[in-house]
Amino acid sequence: MATLGLTDIIGPIMVGPSSSHTAGALRIAFMARRLCLAEPRSVEFRLLGSFAHTLTGHGTDKALVAGMLGLATDDLRIRDSFELAEQAGLSFRFTTLPDADDYEHPNTIDILMQDAAGNKMSVRGESVGGGAAVIRRIDGIDVYVTGESTSIVVRQRDVAGVLAHIAQSLSERGVNIATTRMYRERRGDTAYTVLETDQDVDVAAKAAIESNPAIYDVRIIPGDAGSAAPCAGASDEGCDAQQSAEALDHALQRFANLDFASGADLLAWCETNGASLSEAFLAREAALAASLGQADASKCYLDLALSVMKRAATQPVRETLPSMGGLLGGEARKLTDLRARGEALCDDQLSAAMTYAMAVLETNASMGRIVAAPTAGSAGVLPGVLLALQDSRGFADEDLARGIATAAAIGYLITRNATVSGAEGGCQAEIGSAAAMAAAAAVELAGGTPAQCLNAAGNALTNMMGLVCDPVAGLVEVPCQKRNASGAATALVSAQIALAGIGNLVDFDQTVAVMDKVGRSLPFELRESALGGIAAAPAACAWCAQCGA
Repeated sequence: MATLGLTDIIGPIMVGPSSSHTAGALRIAFMARRLCLAEPRSVEFRLLGSFAHTLTGHGTDKALVAGMLGLATDDLRIRDSFELAEQAGLSFRFTTLPDADDYEHPNTIDILMQDAAGNKMSVRGESVGGGAAVIRRIDGIDVYVTGESTSIVVRQRDVAGVLAHIAQSLSERGVNIATTRMYRERRGDTAYTVLETDQDVDVAAKAAIESNPAIYDVRIIPGDAGSAAPCAGASDEGCDAQQSAEALDHALQRFANLDFASGADLLAWCETNGASLSEAFLAREAALAASLGQADASKCYLDLALSVMKRAATQPVRETLPSMGGLLGGEARKLTDLRARGEALCDDQLSAAMTYAMAVLETNASMGRIVAAPTAGSAGVLPGVLLALQDSRGFADEDLARGIATAAAIGYLITRNATVSGAEGGCQAEIGSAAAMAAAAAVELAGGTPAQCLNAAGNALTNMMGLVCDPVAGLVEVPCQKRNASGAATALVSAQIALAGIGNLVDFDQTVAVMDKVGRSLPFELRESALGGIAAAPAACAWCAQCGA
């Protein structure tokens, strides 16, 4: 959690429809590809837990193949990954195991691969929400690889001196080791050492590590594996990768003072420094970048995210985008026409918010490019609210970027202390979190205080408490699209209550804890499995039978 930041909460920028079941699945496969010693030639994907129930509906199948081909999460060619795999000579198949119980996380995939040199390998990955993923097992040995930083996976014989050799090989080439873990089943047998580094690792460093006869092979997984290319134009101020030990210690201390563990911590810092939530979170981002010896790309990334949000929220207003599953297409246009005829029941601001929110889900469901905020299934709420406020109040794009940073602060706290994954916490963890983020953003843009921002976020979480995740046929379409519109409305209502100076009996941190407890107590059928709730209604089941889902 220490390196959880802006791009984890407002992101990934990705092709829809699901952050956990599309982007997260792609990242698992991408990391698995990088663990191959040669070009992968055949692969079997074994899907467990919720993945076993929602394979095609979330585009998980296309995403897994795309990851094995090395595509990024925002690459529109994900839609055509099956054809690209055929061209590349990669064979693949899917095995769904809905009755298996040998796993811990509900979003688990086992990948069995054979490369061009005949090497075989098995990898277990988990999609942990918001597009993030971890590799938890390699060839039956438990490991932990996130791909967030550059990761080095060393397969070795478990003998003395190997770790020292690895460290020396990297140090001699200016590579700083951030973390090191060694995994083994038996003493003296095959083991894996997994290292995360602050710099990229080149061919020479890899060869130096492999020069030890006790080391079988070395695999390199690049940082932010499978994500879109980083934003260009970042500020390098204070981010020299070769900074002195004294400067690094100073950067680490500064980050420690800004690594808010709770809403109370965040609020206290804001009050002490006379800062807004967005200023506090961006200060944390800058400190985090400096502590990692990296450039601060937050401003550039906010501009990029806003640009993608705008396109995703406006294109369906101009043209109908048919969805993968066939349940969506044209809803945003219909809402726009209703307003044009003067027949809308809601005022212009609320009407715009729901239209934009539903439009983003049309883009998402058609495998268009969106920004998970905090997930793909809830990607419409924040842009819906922000763009509606821009229409009605004339906010500039730089104001909206500030609002996104405010939203990120709330999403960060929820992710750190609970979950934003529908498979773990139900739709309350997705739409509820998105509504909380948008409510806080609206309050800051309207001139509210940091305390009012947290109150608004708490209001939204409370009003969405207990909401189940029940996508019909496993598609991020019904009831997801309309819930995004409702989430946008809830955000505006929650913000207005807070701006009026109405406080909360239960504070933000306690509300997050309660939301987490409620979500984890929901039965499996009501957590993104497509087996309960609206997904189990007769009409939904009848539609599934007709479409073969």
